[in-house]
Amino acid sequence: MIIFTNQYKNKMKYFFIIYLVIISLLFSCNHNHLDVDISDINLEPLKVMRLDEDLFSINYENFDLKSKYLDEKYGQFYNRFLINSIHLNGIEDSLYKPQVLSFVNDKDINEANKYIKKIYSDAYFDELTQNTTECVKRFKYHFPKKPTPKNIITCVTGWNYSMAYSDNSLIIGLDMYLGDTAKFYRMLNLPKYQTKNFTKDHILPDMMRAWLLTEFDNSEPINTLINHTIFYGKLYYALNALLPNTADSLIFSYSEKQIKYCTKYEKQLWGYFAEKNRLYENDLKILRELTSDGPFTGAISKDCPPRIAMWVGWQIVKSYMKNNKLVTLSDLMNETDAQKILSKSKYRP
Repeated sequence: MIIFTNQYKNKMKYFFIIYLVIISLLFSCNHNHLDVDISDINLEPLKVMRLDEDLFSINYENFDLKSKYLDEKYGQFYNRFLINSIHLNGIEDSLYKPQVLSFVNDKDINEANKYIKKIYSDAYFDELTQNTTECVKRFKYHFPKKPTPKNIITCVTGWNYSMAYSDNSLIIGLDMYLGDTAKFYRMLNLPKYQTKNFTKDHILPDMMRAWLLTEFDNSEPINTLINHTIFYGKLYYALNALLPNTADSLIFSYSEKQIKYCTKYEKQLWGYFAEKNRLYENDLKILRELTSDGPFTGAISKDCPPRIAMWVGWQIVKSYMKNNKLVTLSDLMNETDAQKILSKSKYRP
């Protein structure tokens, strides 16, 4: 029989405690702090309303009946959709009927609607509803007093827009998500830097970003690069909080190659903004060059991705939140002092 001495037992106990501490540290390092516990957030699942299907079921014979149904089901949104989304004159106009019939019978638009039917199944929308509801729960976790969307409305906009938020509803223009090689985008001569994001995978991040932009409008009157940089840094940080397990490439609408470039040259990119006080630039041409979408940021390099000031802003905000652990996401979004965020971020890549 083996007899363990008290000294041996104490040593084993000591090593066991050290082992537990190491394991605990490893797990805490790997834990995504944005992946919060939303199990206690009570929220009704969002409802999908298929305006695209409802509108394209209309024809000359059933027009009056279907029109009444659309008006009752979608309320004021239906009339606003006709006017603002597909640029018709609305329900009260004398040309309402021929205009709507012309739209749903247009050859290209009708073909796009057929594409949608092939690409998007009921199972897809079930999954989208579940994922969107989880995002809204995370929003509710961070912003408990703010109202949240109740519906997802899908529609065909005639390639006029991809996302919107109206009347507590998240609006998706499905004709803008037919896949990056869809012939309609070539027909419209849309550039590849745009069409590469016209895929299913981008719907949820784009939808959440469009919603966040309505909730946290950049109304800051000081039109300097630092204000734009920090505002969008906050926006993308909030988007990441709603989608904590989503790839950075989808959060930011960059390719993997573009993300790798930014990671590799982060120090040099920060150096570009830090030198000559560029963050305090207020020349609108320069601001557009560093914040607008495009194939690249010409001011830096043809290899440098577009919207690079926004990406740098995201990194600054990440550093700010890391170094100011008592600041909540709500605190961050309500903080309008861009200089304060920059200073307290201690951002040094």
